[in-house]
Amino acid sequence: MSAARFPAEALSAFSEAALRAAGADAPSARDATRAMLHASLHGIDSHGFRLLPHYCRAIGEGRVNGRPSPRFRSTRAGSGIVDADDGHGARGTYLAAAHAVELARASGVAAVAVVRSSHFGAAGAYALEIAREGLFGMVVCNSDAFVRLHEGAERFHGTNPIAAAAPTPGRPWLLDMATSAIPFNRVKLAQSLGLSLPEGTASDENGRDTTDPARVAMLAPLGREQGYKGAGLAGLAEVLSAVMTGMRLSPEILPMLGPDWSTPRRMGAFVLAIDPAAFAGAEAFLEGMGRYLSLLRGSRPAEGGRVLAPGDREWEEAARREREGVPIDPDTLASMQEIAAAASIEMPAAMTGTP
Repeated sequence: MSAARFPAEALSAFSEAALRAAGADAPSARDATRAMLHASLHGIDSHGFRLLPHYCRAIGEGRVNGRPSPRFRSTRAGSGIVDADDGHGARGTYLAAAHAVELARASGVAAVAVVRSSHFGAAGAYALEIAREGLFGMVVCNSDAFVRLHEGAERFHGTNPIAAAAPTPGRPWLLDMATSAIPFNRVKLAQSLGLSLPEGTASDENGRDTTDPARVAMLAPLGREQGYKGAGLAGLAEVLSAVMTGMRLSPEILPMLGPDWSTPRRMGAFVLAIDPAAFAGAEAFLEGMGRYLSLLRGSRPAEGGRVLAPGDREWEEAARREREGVPIDPDTLASMQEIAAAASIEMPAAMTGTP
C-alpha cells in the first residue's frame, strides 16, 4: 500500500491538536510539531509526523512532561545551560538554539547544553534555525543504545546525530546525519511500507547483517567496512551531549520503545553557534560560501551521477512536498486515525489522487 499525501499545514494543525489532547501545553505542541514538520517536508520521514503517535503516548503516560517550565542559565560569557524540565526535546533545544545565537552575537562563539531533555527528532531542525539568523550552527545529541560498535555484536551507542548548518547567499548549507548507517525509525518505516533495508545497515541479534526489518536487533555504525569511523563520530556526539552535560550515556537511557513509558529519560543535547562577524566577517563568509558551493556544484560528476551539496536534495524535496503534499505511511495513518477517534479530532483530508 502506498503512502497518502496531505498538505503540510493540515498535518501541522492535526499534530498540534493531537499533542494538546495528549496533555501538551501550547508551546510544547508548537515546537514538537515544528520539528516534525521540518523532517517531513525535507524528506526525513523517519523523524517526521510518523513520530506523532509516539510523542502523544510519551506525553500521555508521563515519560515526557507536557507542561514543562524550561529554564536558561548563563554559565560564562559564551556558554549556558537549558534545563528542559523533562519536556519534549524540541522545546528545550529550540530554546537552546535561540540563546546560543544571542550569546554568540556578543562573544563570537557560544555553546549551550540541554539537560533533562527527551527525543527531539531531526537535529538539523535546530542547526537550521541558527543558520537562518546568519550564524553557523551545530547540534548533537545521543539516544538509547541501538547501534553496535565496529565488529561488535551488541547495542552500544545511540544513532547519535550530528547536524550543522551555515548561511549562504541562497538556501542554507545543511548537513544532518545519523552516525549509524541508517536511523532506527527508518527500520520501522521500511517495515510499514514492506521494503527491504540496504545492505550493511542493520544486524540481527548476533551482529550479522540483515536486510529484513523484522529481524533487526541493532543498527550498524556508519561506514560499513570502515565502521570504526561511524563509531568514532558517535563517540564524539556522546561526549558532547552526555558527558559534557552530565546526562545519561546511551547504554543508560531507557529504551525509546518502552516498556517503561512513565519515567523521564533524562537525555542531553549540545548546541554550538559561531558568528562569522567575529572572524572573516559576515559578508566575507557569505561570499566564501557562495564560491565554495559554486565550485562544488560545478565539480565534474561521474557518469550517471550528480554532485550535490549537503541540503540540496532536502531543499528540492521540500519544494516538491509543498506542492504535492507530505506522504504518510499506512501504519502512521492508522495511528493518526486512532488518535483522531479517541480525542474527537477531525482527520486532515488527503490530497486529491492519494489513497
